[in-house]
Amino acid sequence: MTHPTLEHAIQSAGTPVELLRNSQIGPYAFPVVRAEFTNWRDEQRSWRETCALFDQSHHMTDLYVEGPDALKLFSDLGVNTFKNFKVNQAKQFVVCNHNGYVIGDAILFYLDENTFNLVGRPPAENWVQFHVESGKYNAKAERDERSAANQGRRRTFRYQVQGPHALRVMEKVTGKPNPDIRFFNMAVLEIAGNEVRALRHGMVGQPGWELFGPWEHGEAVRDAIVAAGQEFGIRQVGARTYPTSCLESGWIPSPLPAIYTGDEMKAYRQWLKGTSYEAMASLGGSFYSDEITDYYLTPYDLGYGPFVKFDHDFVGRAALEKMADQQKRKKVTLVWNGDDVEHALGSLFHGRGDIAKYLDLPLANYSTLPYDKVLKDGKTVGLSTYTGYTYNERAMISLAMVDIEHSEPGAQVTLVWGEEKGGSSKPTVERHKQAEIRATVAAAPYAEVARVAYRPH
Repeated sequence: MTHPTLEHAIQSAGTPVELLRNSQIGPYAFPVVRAEFTNWRDEQRSWRETCALFDQSHHMTDLYVEGPDALKLFSDLGVNTFKNFKVNQAKQFVVCNHNGYVIGDAILFYLDENTFNLVGRPPAENWVQFHVESGKYNAKAERDERSAANQGRRRTFRYQVQGPHALRVMEKVTGKPNPDIRFFNMAVLEIAGNEVRALRHGMVGQPGWELFGPWEHGEAVRDAIVAAGQEFGIRQVGARTYPTSCLESGWIPSPLPAIYTGDEMKAYRQWLKGTSYEAMASLGGSFYSDEITDYYLTPYDLGYGPFVKFDHDFVGRAALEKMADQQKRKKVTLVWNGDDVEHALGSLFHGRGDIAKYLDLPLANYSTLPYDKVLKDGKTVGLSTYTGYTYNERAMISLAMVDIEHSEPGAQVTLVWGEEKGGSSKPTVERHKQAEIRATVAAAPYAEVARVAYRPH
């Protein structure tokens, strides 16, 4: 049954937890792009060893915002500073509710005077669009849905060229030296006779570019990059491999939007459709609570503390000012014990009882919002939220937040994999038994090259 709004859906389900835990939607989809162009192991290797071409044209929502009040709108909602933010720059934009808990994040591109493009999963875009439509701002918003929800073609193509040879590939495909611009600044390049906007970027700590332009030029631009990259070992990265890149870079893409409670958010829940991401997303994993607020995360939990600047008024500022010096958890990488992973996978081949929850490779997520509990001496000390295998590190790892006292690299914890009572009714969940996986705490980002590249200078 489809409900007209998120608020109706919550009322029908009884609680937000019941709504999300029983959703029939699986993990976040990466549509259209081939699952594998070669094989996921070599495609993972490409961003570490040679050059990777990521096709980001289909899985993200684009929100274009224009008008005299557009910059003020983003400043009023974002935890980020907007001092010295200029045309041809970009930033990771983070929005919170009134109590300082994260609604979502996305990349904000400053395209032209009073013209912005917000790109990412829908929660941040939805929050911004709601405020545009409230009538408070002299601005307008145009939405370009991801391909899974788009009835026509996208407005722009979007690619990333990343890896040790990325700059050499870009010089060859443009026929010119790469412009000397700073990280997260933009320039205009020419590829295959077409003007392309290029963001200086480094998705997994390696040098590279994010490229975007009119949709009709996308095929020619992609083919030119692939041809230029052949001598440098370029590989196109498929939809099976692409979402594992964040495991090495340390970005958690799937926080539960903190919008399901509170009178201050009720008008927003009534605005969100019953088919929205927030109404349809599935909650999965071994962490269970009847209180949806126990799934809410702060910017500090997610490693966004450096983004929070109290140089402007924004939604959630007062709450975050109180949290700033009271950080309880830290973002880390958990490196799963190989023997325990083997044992969980081995349950497929031994005995006739329930198996452990299947660990898909290279990405093991089976819900939109994965939340597994992390234990120390039987006590919950953290949450693990995104799990997969990295061939570059030869390890199953997950991105997590653990209590400060257990966050030092080398600390030993236990992760519970699988759901309670044999599993929920989600179609991605088979009948299974929970498995305890030993894990070692490591830094986030886990890849050393990403830690060095992302370090502020």
